Amino acid sequence: MRLRRDIAGNTALNLAYRICVGVVGTVVLVVGIITIPYPGPGWLIVFAGLGILASEFAWAHRLLRFARGRYDRFMAWFVRQSIVVKALSALLTCAIVIGTLWVLGTLGLIAGWVGIEHPLLESPL
Repeated sequence: MRLRRDIAGNTALNLAYRICVGVVGTVVLVVGIITIPYPGPGWLIVFAGLGILASEFAWAHRLLRFARGRYDRFMAWFVRQSIVVKALSALLTCAIVIGTLWVLGTLGLIAGWVGIEHPLLESPL
């Protein structure tokens, strides 16, 4: 806290610090948003990015509180859903992952390793 007070006392240093926190927090937040549909810690990364931003910006603190509340409500709703809804969510996640692997050319690469050559497996890029 003392170091932060010292930084806040110097206008130029405070501005540079806030810009750095803003850039780092925004990068982490964007990476989190990109990784939400994939298996893994997408939402955790989003909340980490918002937490970084919330350390300096009041709007980010309000957004973090709002997002956590909505996430908790959604997860409580999702837990109550039938197996059909959960299975459809799993299928959608698999489709997003497979689609990403296809676009990035990973499916064609792995298929080539096992001797499968098909034009549909190649990336459209």
